[in-house]
Amino acid sequence: MSRRVAAYAVCVQDERVLLARYVSPYGDGSWWTLPGGGVEPCEDPFDTVTREVAEETGYESVVEQLLGVDSRIIPAAVRRRPGADDHQNIGIFYAVRITAGTTRPEPNGETAESVWTPTTKIPTLRRAALVDIGVALAHSRPLTGHVPPVQAGGLIEH
Repeated sequence: MSRRVAAYAVCVQDERVLLARYVSPYGDGSWWTLPGGGVEPCEDPFDTVTREVAEETGYESVVEQLLGVDSRIIPAAVRRRPGADDHQNIGIFYAVRITAGTTRPEPNGETAESVWTPTTKIPTLRRAALVDIGVALAHSRPLTGHVPPVQAGGLIEH
């Protein structure tokens, strides 16, 4: 089984959340996600999230609060890479505030655009499950840092 640890920014402002449109390098489409990405070796996830926000959106940001952690298994049968094993994604979610900058596409990356999106529009978007997890954590702020899992299917991707 493979594993990835990633840090994600949940930037909520005036009932809008900052989403990034991911374009798959495998040619199987694009969908909306939260700014964020993999923790590099020896990198603190706290630093990862602000680095990823800057890389993917062009914004400078600060972490305001740890919201929670999500762990999900993506079965081999539904992974995008044939022959791959089951995969565990561990996502660390932070409430992040934008402090400066202007939005732009990720240079030489997989993020085509970043958009402030009304939270009421999220259910209509093709999106990663982690969007729903992050928004639920931001709205409920559970003491445990955990919300129920989001099932992939329909407009929701793993």
